[in-house]
Amino acid sequence: MGLLSGILGLPLLPVRGVISLGELIRRRVEEEVAAPASIRRELEEAEEKRAAGEISAEEEAAIQQQVLRRLDVSEASEER
Repeated sequence: MGLLSGILGLPLLPVRGVISLGELIRRRVEEEVAAPASIRRELEEAEEKRAAGEISAEEEAAIQQQVLRRLDVSEASEER
């Protein structure tokens, strides 16, 4: 980077910082969502709610499908 382009690029540094922070947050959220502990916790919560009568069997199945679908999507994005 030349001196002139460095000086002219100074006003954009805050924007670049925000973009970098956003990308870091996105990656961290994706990792957390795909973490086995997080998936297990969500499935156990659905099972506990079903046992307590808070949700129906269909709702539990829908939650399970949603969690597993999210897992499939995260695994597919990791393969790229």
